[in-house]
Amino acid sequence: MPFVNKLYFKFRHWFAQHLPKIYCLCDNHKAVLKFFIAGGLASLTDLVLLYVFHGWFRWGLVLSTSLAFILSFIVSFSLQKFWTFRNYDRAMAIRQFLLYVINAVVGLNLNGLGMHLLVNKYKIWYMFSQVVVIVLIGFYNFIIYRFIIFRSSSHENNC
Repeated sequence: MPFVNKLYFKFRHWFAQHLPKIYCLCDNHKAVLKFFIAGGLASLTDLVLLYVFHGWFRWGLVLSTSLAFILSFIVSFSLQKFWTFRNYDRAMAIRQFLLYVINAVVGLNLNGLGMHLLVNKYKIWYMFSQVVVIVLIGFYNFIIYRFIIFRSSSHENNC
């Protein structure tokens, strides 16, 4: 891990020296950037595991999708807790995980409601509707994670 840390700090220093305005913007909004990166990594994990379980191991589709979802959900929780929001309180981890699960169920229902309204009521194309709903739920999730599930009393700002 020291090699990764050294590489990270070299890149960070180079970025700050050569692109200071962009660096400050990214540094001031790093939780948002990390939130989307963590979500993308969790989604990639889900897809890769689905391919491994169903494509390579030839397990049933329902079993494969279920296992891939559960494992990617754990990856998502871990990345959001420890990396995005830098919340290392292990005593709160079970409570936070339960809140994370409840929030996921709420998000699933919001997704269904949003899709129903946009597609059935307003007659908007279902693919565009899903993109709109995903973005809105993404903002909702960020707020819930930052201020409720992984809330912290300290917020860094270096610029």
